[in-house]
Amino acid sequence: MTRTSRRIAVFGAGYIGLVTGACFAELGHRVVVRDIQPERIRLLNSGEIPFFEPGLGDLIARNKERLSFTLDVQEAVSDAEVVFVCVDTPPTASGDADLSRVWAVIDAVRDASHLVAIVVKSTVPVGTGARVRAALDERGLTHVGYASNPEFTAEGRAVEDFLHPDRVVIGTSEGDKAAAWVTALYKPLNSPIELMDVASAEMVKLASNALLATRITFINEIATVCEATGADIGHVSRAVGLDHRLGPHFLKAGLGYGGSCFPKDSRALRAMASNSGYPFQLLNAVIQVNELQPRRAVQRLKAELNGLKDRRIALLGMTFKPATDDMREAPSTTLAARLLAEGATVTCWDPMAPHTTAHQDPWSSTTRHPDPLSALTDADAAILVTEWPELTDIDWPTAARTMRTPLFLDGRNLLDPTTLLAAGFTHMGVGRTTRRPR
Repeated sequence: MTRTSRRIAVFGAGYIGLVTGACFAELGHRVVVRDIQPERIRLLNSGEIPFFEPGLGDLIARNKERLSFTLDVQEAVSDAEVVFVCVDTPPTASGDADLSRVWAVIDAVRDASHLVAIVVKSTVPVGTGARVRAALDERGLTHVGYASNPEFTAEGRAVEDFLHPDRVVIGTSEGDKAAAWVTALYKPLNSPIELMDVASAEMVKLASNALLATRITFINEIATVCEATGADIGHVSRAVGLDHRLGPHFLKAGLGYGGSCFPKDSRALRAMASNSGYPFQLLNAVIQVNELQPRRAVQRLKAELNGLKDRRIALLGMTFKPATDDMREAPSTTLAARLLAEGATVTCWDPMAPHTTAHQDPWSSTTRHPDPLSALTDADAAILVTEWPELTDIDWPTAARTMRTPLFLDGRNLLDPTTLLAAGFTHMGVGRTTRRPR
């Protein structure tokens, strides 16, 4: 617990806003979370969580005396000392970040002259903070501090990441009292706090995500070369990761990255660089390679099956990663769309993907099953898309017998190839040559 309980308003009840609000309540602060979606606030006020994030529901329930949810701006800010801006910044048609929701929050609190600080956690282009600071000054809020406080939480472990961060980044102008105020909020976490100017803090988030995306893309490119030369990406990435200069993180070959951050932030950084007159060629290549990854998987299956028309393909996993129900930018969506375009029939299974997805393209043209084995029945091939732990417990000999053609493309290199080969499967991995049962 903190020694001093502060009054915090969080704007945005999405992944970042809810985790931020719940974690600050856990640290002993009084928090009001405001959102513009009535159904989301209704669910939260009834004790339900609008999306899946491990540990978040328990955290909210445990702190319900200090945590409330509202649609009303005045209810959120009337007693608040600080406002955290945690709204989304989706890409526009040009790839730039859409800041309309950020500006909507700034406009909403323009009369809240009692605030100590406004803190932006939303991912924004470099220079946004300077424009917000100018807008606040023009509205007579020169006494209200401003800070950039980017988030570095990963879906599936967001609560853990918030409460045990690698570092906390706080960007403010020299002499801005927001620096000390926000630093005090995070001090109980006993984590390194990096103080810097606002522009640098804004760049840290974009640079971090772009570098992680680059590592994923690099190992996927190496995997493609491994497939062509007979090398095994498992051995390669493991040995590369043991180099203390490199480390093992984000060096696992697969179907490419997805989710709400890497694709959006990479494109936003590329657009920001282009708007500044610099063609970010490396990042452009990263984005192109990532978009190609699921398409390569479809082409490999097409070559192995001599065409995909009238073939039945099972997708095991739909969400962009395990331990989440998030379908944003999921490689499975590209896989399903391309398979359908090739004339295939698509079945799918996922334990967490929202059922509303079934009404959206391309999923409206697929058949969803309650368990992996039923999705595999009569299939000509299967693609493991998401590393759900349930997939390691399947009776693979039985699964092979239920399929028309026991062909398995492990898009995440999750399973032991020898196990699948012994079960009768032809095994295809990412960065591994195709192996057939004897």
